[in-house]
Amino acid sequence: MGMRDIKRRIKSVGSTKQITKAMEMVASAKLRKTKKRLEQSRPFSLAWKRALLGFLGDLQGVEHSMITPREKVKKTGYIVIAGNRGLCGGYNTNVMKAALEHMKTKEAACVVAVGQKSKDFFARRGYEIPKEFLEMTETPDFADAKDIRKFCLEQYQQEYVDEIYLVYTCFVSTITHRPKVLKLLPLDDEAIESCVASDETLKHPDELAAEANQESIHEKMNYEPGVTTVLDAVVPNYLDSVILSGLLESAASEQGARRVAMENATSNAEDMIESLQLQYNRARQAAITQEISEIVGGAEALK
Repeated sequence: MGMRDIKRRIKSVGSTKQITKAMEMVASAKLRKTKKRLEQSRPFSLAWKRALLGFLGDLQGVEHSMITPREKVKKTGYIVIAGNRGLCGGYNTNVMKAALEHMKTKEAACVVAVGQKSKDFFARRGYEIPKEFLEMTETPDFADAKDIRKFCLEQYQQEYVDEIYLVYTCFVSTITHRPKVLKLLPLDDEAIESCVASDETLKHPDELAAEANQESIHEKMNYEPGVTTVLDAVVPNYLDSVILSGLLESAASEQGARRVAMENATSNAEDMIESLQLQYNRARQAAITQEISEIVGGAEALK
């Protein structure tokens, strides 16, 4: 490349660097807000899961549509939470991959797509998408979780699907995010217990020490007016809590992944500018040397 081309390239890379730096700062600000909401919601979500575990322990032998597995699973529903935008590293790709690995066949699965990327990914591959929820993945709230739960629970009660799974990304740290597949319906105490154990690893050591000092007492209870009525009231609230937790975990993971991706892009742009600047200096030095050689040669020719 000539000096003019190198200069144009340096200017172009510099403009890209400004954009990635700005996106990194925006992602950092959004991550702080989302992380705060996530830390506030985690104890509530964990308490719900523990309470439901104790509740299911009292219901051994009870027949109910929300806890009794169906004899034949014809179709499985997946709530797949992804982002509305890209430029966030492998965040979207990893959660889609986790969903695909869990699905048995395309015909036996349908996807409730949460986020534009989730919708586009499964639509391109011909998966059935009975419902889509967009524009909620960055700032989710309880109403969003409730809307998703209402639709999915209705599909389950009408026996359009026989199982429902939630696929989301668990936020561990800014640079670490783990895709997770959680069974929502029918209620599975082993799945909930595994999720509780996973959530407890994310807790602060002070919280774990405080809980270790408390005695765990659980007595078998009698439920009035009846187990079925209590289940019908408790399970939707539990599902709202779990779906909201998944939305918040995914939102924090997305912002963390975008921040890291933009930070890496900014660093790469700086390295590229340094390399181009060195290349420009060499080209400039070569041009100066050539001019000096031509002047000296001309002077020698005139003697």
